Amino acid sequence: MSLAFQAKQKLDLSVRSNSERLSEYLLEEERVVGAMLDPNKLTPLGPSSFRYVVTSFNVFQLQVNPVVTIGVVSSEGKLSMHVTDSQLDGLGFIDDFDLKLKATLEATTQGLEGEALLGVTVSQPSLLRLIPPKILESTGQSILNGILVGIKARVGKQLIEDFNDWCRENQ
Repeated sequence: MSLAFQAKQKLDLSVRSNSERLSEYLLEEERVVGAMLDPNKLTPLGPSSFRYVVTSFNVFQLQVNPVVTIGVVSSEGKLSMHVTDSQLDGLGFIDDFDLKLKATLEATTQGLEGEALLGVTVSQPSLLRLIPPKILESTGQSILNGILVGIKARVGKQLIEDFNDWCRENQ
């Protein structure tokens, strides 16, 4: 039996100084992605492609370690990210795991606007067969929401700090 769950977050971030330079900054894919995600868990694979080890978490006594490949597309004023490949490390008994990500970050005259949709489809592990699927799905949705809220907080702090550093470096 497959389980499916998803979470969505929106971002509306005011940028006080140099907001006219946000479009140019968003073209710096490796820098922007590294500021949005934990750079210690991010590995560049080539142009516009990154491997990311998602923070591991526990679900009903099971440790889950998702690893994804993220494709990035940037154009003037907009950066989009999507998962091109996903797997679960450490859980050999799950063979149909699929993680989807569609995220955009766009420069506006006031700052940055963004939206992220994160979804997972996975077979119900045999160890969790006694737990009703609705409980597993609501737990999964809660975990995905937590991941997106964490990224949103990081964007609100780390991305803005990095943008300000980039502006100073590129005076």
